[in-house]
Formats: sequence, structure tokens, C-alpha cells
Amino acid sequence: MQFTANQIATLLGGYVEGNPDVIVNQLAKIEEGNEGSLAFLSNPKYESFLYQTNASAVIVNEDLALQKTVETTLIRVKDAYLAFSELLKIYHQLRNERSGMEEPSFIHESAQVGSDLYLGAFSYIGRDVKIGNHVKIYPQVYIGDGVSIGDDVVIFPGVKVYYDCKIGRNVVLHSGVVVGSDGFGFAPQNDGTYSKVPQIGNVIVEDDVEIGANTVIDRATLGSTVIKKGVKLDNLIQIAHNVEIGTHTVVAAQTGISGSTKVGDHVVLGGQVGIVGHIQIASGSQVQAQSGVNRSIGQENKKWGGSPAMPYSSNLRSQVIYGKLPALEQRLTELEARLKKLYDETQ
Repeated sequence: MQFTANQIATLLGGYVEGNPDVIVNQLAKIEEGNEGSLAFLSNPKYESFLYQTNASAVIVNEDLALQKTVETTLIRVKDAYLAFSELLKIYHQLRNERSGMEEPSFIHESAQVGSDLYLGAFSYIGRDVKIGNHVKIYPQVYIGDGVSIGDDVVIFPGVKVYYDCKIGRNVVLHSGVVVGSDGFGFAPQNDGTYSKVPQIGNVIVEDDVEIGANTVIDRATLGSTVIKKGVKLDNLIQIAHNVEIGTHTVVAAQTGISGSTKVGDHVVLGGQVGIVGHIQIASGSQVQAQSGVNRSIGQENKKWGGSPAMPYSSNLRSQVIYGKLPALEQRLTELEARLKKLYDETQ
């Protein structure tokens, strides 16, 4: 893919300062730019690279005052960072453009498929599946019976969506995601064994959700496990049966949420957070990485940290005290020795 600086400026609503016909065919960081690449500058800390970069063109803020002459062509826009982000989206769409149905692949005769479907090779679409318009399903994807998928969904290679699950519009499922695997339900028996409890619910993923690679969302025992609108899940996350995650909540990698827990709206969970089952996390909560939440959080818009989790400021003070424990132990030992000596002298 090749574009001129002028074409890019028109696309971004900016203007060219330099050669409008210079051609770029790749994106690069400004400090690594070479001929044919397009870079951007938004952080003043990197301005020095502007005067030495080999990139053919650089996107900059329109109010940037140059300290030296530049050899590269400038594309001036209102906000270089946002403009480059928009360009990345366009580049990503063009790079991943796919169409048609590759062979071998299987679509059950009862499945309903919308317009402009891309279906990669070795993919399987089960009976009574409903797929919306402009959906991209990459190779080696399994879509179970009765699944519904909304418009503009992208499903990357190796995803598995079990039967009866529902995927909303504009959802992205990255490689290795499993939606609708059995919840962890086993009933203890008198002889010490466990009897499996059938998991007959489903998973509902609402609109505008993105789920990272190798994340697993278990189906409900009864009812639904629900991932609400706008949620962003990182890689390697475990969501157990009957969990509900509120709108626009963000969850970082290696977090585990146990069964039937309800997470509110606009919650932020750091990496490796562990949450027990059957509790509630209030909307707006922020939980520090590696925290363990063992009881409900009722106050909205508060920060939490530690294991067990406590208010964030209290956790920071506790960490300071933990660091002083060896010195406190030594002082205590010395005091005990002095007291013993005084006691012995009075006897």
C-alpha cells in the first residue's frame, strides 16, 4: 500500500509542509524512521528526532514551532497523536481486509448468514447459527449450534464459541478465546468423589466488546454469563459461570473472577487480580494489580489494593509498615533483653 503525503493530509484533515508527492508505504516510530516510512511526533521529549529522522514524512501538531530546519515532509494536523491513531485504524482495516469463503470450510444448511461474510478455511458454522453483516471469521474458528453473531464482528483464528451463546455488534474476539465452555460446577458426594453439574445456560457478549487472546468465559449453570457493552478484556483472563461484568469495565491480564460475582460499570481491574464468587464490586472501583478481593465492595469510585483488598491508601501505609517489620522485630528483641536484665538485677 502506497500513499502520498498529500493523500494522507487530505484523509486526516491537515496540510502538507514540504513535498506533497513524497510516497510512504509503512508506519514507523520517529526514531526508527527510514525512507518510505511515515512517523508522528506528539511528545516534546522526542522532538530532537524530528531534525534527524530519515522518515519520508512526519505527522506533527499544526502549532509546532520548528527549532531547526527539517529534511522530512511535515503533515500538520490539530492533534498529531489522535491523527496517527486514526491512521493506524485505517491501516489495520486495510491490512486485515478479507472477503469471500475459503475452502475447506463448513456452514450448516440451517445457518443464516448476512452480507459480506468472510469465512476462513477450516472453520465450522453449526446448525441454526445467525451471523450478521460484514462479519469476518478467520481460519480454524468453531461456531456452535444456535449461536448468534451481530454485525461487524471480527473473530480471529482459533476462537471457539459454544452452543447458544450470543455475540453482539462490533465485537472483537482474539485468537484462542473460548466463549461458553462449561462452568466449574461439581457437587461433592458422600464417598469423596464429585458429580458434574450440567451447565445449561449461555454467555451473552454485548456490543463493542473486545476480548484478548486465550481468555475464557464460562457459560452459566442457569441463565447467562453476561459481558456488557463496551467491556475490554485483556489476554489470559478467566471469567467463571454466571458472572456479570458491567458496561465499559476494563480487566487486565491473568485476572480471575469466580462464579456469580457481579462487577459494576466502569470498573478497572489490574493484572492478576483474584475475585471470590458471589460478591459485588461497586461501579467505578479500581483494584490494584495482584490484589485479592474476598468480600463485596459497596462504595463506588474507590481505589483498592492488597490481599485481602483494602482501601488503596491504607494498603500503601501497610506496605510501609511491612518494610519496617525487621527493624521493629530487632528493637523488640533488644527491649526484651533489657527488661530481662533489669528484672534479673532486682531479684
